[in-house]
Amino acid sequence: MNEKERERLLQIHTTHLGEQPYASGHYHHYEPTPYATLDVLFEQYDIRNRKRLVDYGCGKGRILFYVHHYFHLPVVGVEFDDQLYREALLNETTYLQKKHKWTASITIEHQLAEQYDIQREDDVFFLFNPFSLQIFMTVIQKIMKSVEAYPRTVDIILYYPTDEFHYYLTYDTPFTRIQEVKVIGDSLDNQNRFLIYRYAHHS
Repeated sequence: MNEKERERLLQIHTTHLGEQPYASGHYHHYEPTPYATLDVLFEQYDIRNRKRLVDYGCGKGRILFYVHHYFHLPVVGVEFDDQLYREALLNETTYLQKKHKWTASITIEHQLAEQYDIQREDDVFFLFNPFSLQIFMTVIQKIMKSVEAYPRTVDIILYYPTDEFHYYLTYDTPFTRIQEVKVIGDSLDNQNRFLIYRYAHHS
């Protein structure tokens, strides 16, 4: 199934980039993760028994609707850009017109990533290089505080991981890298992969 066919299946529009929203040194421009790449990730990473996924910099919501559709998992998208947030809400409306029988929730928050109030059920966090290392560090610190307050196992999934993000998680946090998922057929691009990190804290 190609990109257009998958969009029709989900009744959403996330492929076209259109005008790039505001990007700065801290927040990066929108780019959707290819569906075929998500297929590779979730063939190797088991998300079925997790409680809720949070996508930081969710853009138009592709990850949210993909995970909700295939795994019936509650999802949260965090997006600060006005245009992308509105488009994500429109996609939610059209997606739910055919998915109303499912009870898993979809939440889309219009705010900065570092402002998102992490909930105790949030246990998988997806990031496709949405912001700078400074913002990333703030977000990770909030995740760790949440885990300490509500002990649980949480995973962070990085797509196109930067060395900075990897080094920070590896050497400055209790997160451990548990998995690497390489995107098949793109051997020339070493960064086209997922790195998955886990922090398990139990009382």
